Amino acid sequence: MDILKMIGELHAERAAIDEALVTLERLARGRGTRRGRPPAWMTLVHASKATRSGAEQRTRTLSSETRKRMAEAQKKRWAAYRKAQEA
Repeated sequence: MDILKMIGELHAERAAIDEALVTLERLARGRGTRRGRPPAWMTLVHASKATRSGAEQRTRTLSSETRKRMAEAQKKRWAAYRKAQEA
């Protein structure tokens, strides 16, 4: 193998390791709560996680009978609340 090619590969490997260290240091510093818009590198990480877990998420479907029961129960709660407010 050519020595110059080996040196080039080692430089590329060192650059990848340095980049990984910088990312880990950023994560270690950002343990607390932060305010404002997250940095671009963090949004890319979260976006890649969201696309993987998005297929696993399911929406909840309710039957019409269940929706009617829920609506009736909520109406009863509001009626009791209004009655308590009048008293």
